[in-house]
Amino acid sequence: MQQPLTVLVTGASSGIGASAAKMFNDRGFRVVGTSRRPDTIADPIPGVEYLPLDQIEASSIAELVAAVGEVDILVNNAGESQTGALEEVPIAEIERLFATNVFGPIALTKALLPGMRARGRGSIVMVGSMAGSFPTPYRSVYSAAKSALRTFADSLRGEVAQFGIAVTTVEPGVIATGIETRRARISDDSSPYRAGFDSVDKAMANRERTGLPTEKLAELVVRAAISENPKPLYARGTNAPFVFALARLVPRRMLLDTIARTHGIGRTRPDRSDR
Repeated sequence: MQQPLTVLVTGASSGIGASAAKMFNDRGFRVVGTSRRPDTIADPIPGVEYLPLDQIEASSIAELVAAVGEVDILVNNAGESQTGALEEVPIAEIERLFATNVFGPIALTKALLPGMRARGRGSIVMVGSMAGSFPTPYRSVYSAAKSALRTFADSLRGEVAQFGIAVTTVEPGVIATGIETRRARISDDSSPYRAGFDSVDKAMANRERTGLPTEKLAELVVRAAISENPKPLYARGTNAPFVFALARLVPRRMLLDTIARTHGIGRTRPDRSDR
């Protein structure tokens, strides 16, 4: 009897990762989900095997790879969110976000590539964010990290296709993951940036509470992962088809102005009229 293919989903304790893990499991895959602390998962999915992973720690990645064995599909979903004016975000917080959202997924991908290459098959899905394609004020670090993840995937795609390995990125728009309750918010009442920060934070929280359910995005992740010839990029939420079409038609400056206005920011160009 042929053994089922193995899917590794990082950040499977909640949100998109949990929904994707369930869908893969329902399709008959062997599913391994990761969490920093699997023992604290409130609603573990029957049939899913949970293993610990702190993807900013090289030793944790090595232990996971040794424990899980052969991996046919990797879904790099785990990550953190952050909001703050760049001037006020400590370098340590910037480094931590990149370690979690970029360097960790790259390290895990790198560790699993030799096995995929040797078997002549594999699928790697990077779960990014539409913030990577459409950067938002007060989210420069997060947007840059997600943009880096997409660029990494696009470049890697051309390296590993010859070995039967597919690489794609899925960019969620506004999804009701509850992440607004966990996002790192870096600001204080005395900040000169506080008004803009509050506008962006409020706009994001309001939209996320009415965003698409995680199952809709998980369906896209599964489809991308099992496709014989996946597209380089999939996106869903926040009127993705319209927004990506608009980005091809209007000047970049106009696009950034529009993004800012939708988050309550009135000006994205310097006012030097009194200077």
